[in-house]
Amino acid sequence: MSETFNQGISRRKAFTLFAGIFGAATLPVEFIASEAEAQTAGMERRQERRAGRHERREARRTGRHERRETRRGGSTETTGQAAGPK
Repeated sequence: MSETFNQGISRRKAFTLFAGIFGAATLPVEFIASEAEAQTAGMERRQERRAGRHERREARRTGRHERRETRRGGSTETTGQAAGPK
């Protein structure tokens, strides 16, 4: 076992390297997909928080618009769109 395979790489190290490559190539798809699902769950939570922020912001903008129209003597009916440039 003390012989070298190719310029300093022993047979044991070469076998270990080969086994690692072969093992990684034969991983079940479920294992790889489960890691991606973990990221997806975090992404879903982030998207839910973001959607909640957008809804609250829209509600604040609508409320400001209605109060402004009331002060100016206009109607309180809104079109559902935020006032101002986009």
